[in-house]
Amino acid sequence: MGSDAKPQEGAQPQAVARESPPTVAELRRRMAAIPGRGEAAAERIPLDAELRRESLAVPPALAALLPGGGLTKGSVVSYTGARSLLAGLLAAVTEDGGHAAVVGVPRLGLLAAVEMGAQLERLAVIPDPGPDPVEVAAVLLDGLDLVVLGLGGTAVAPARTRVIAARARSKGATLVVTDGRWPGAALHLDARIAGYSGLGHGRGRLHSLGLEVEVRGKAGPPRRGRLDLRSNSGRVEWAAHETPTRTAVPVEAKEAAS
Repeated sequence: MGSDAKPQEGAQPQAVARESPPTVAELRRRMAAIPGRGEAAAERIPLDAELRRESLAVPPALAALLPGGGLTKGSVVSYTGARSLLAGLLAAVTEDGGHAAVVGVPRLGLLAAVEMGAQLERLAVIPDPGPDPVEVAAVLLDGLDLVVLGLGGTAVAPARTRVIAARARSKGATLVVTDGRWPGAALHLDARIAGYSGLGHGRGRLHSLGLEVEVRGKAGPPRRGRLDLRSNSGRVEWAAHETPTRTAVPVEAKEAAS
């Protein structure tokens, strides 16, 4: 359960994943062909007030930690930590009917995303985007609702991040960047594994995975909380962590007096 608990292989999306990197022209043609978006939607420029009202679908348990209850459409989010939360974002968007892409994150657990509800027919995966993954992501912003971009440990110049951010805002698409430095992101998310349940001494089945999540915006104090991923009838669900309460154990009067 979960891409951080055990790497999953074998599930391949019906998307643009292929051995050789796709050309920019090819990506533009694919963006124009996406139902419900395409050229007409890509050319439409949303008003700033409209973008503030619209949020991208996220796991419900995460929404309580986010300003406004979601990720603002047209924004850029910087992400660090466990990949399970990235899989959860992709699952929430595609299950809600949106289209998403993963660029330059070859080890993301697609099976984990499917277990969270991801619809692979709405998910494009480009594990090797070539020498300029930022340009590939910029093209994908024209036609998709969410683009997750892995930077491979590099830093993007501020002048370029401003251009890409303006493009995301004009298209109403959300960009999540990870594995690198992206100055000027509107929001920073960090998720760290906080524990497991269900495993014994070297054996057992993983029942849940806990994540400590921190959300930092450009203003205001950080928001922190713990989320649990729990397996339920073959599906992985997100839930706010519940602190167990200690139940009093009755004892005999003579034991209490001893």
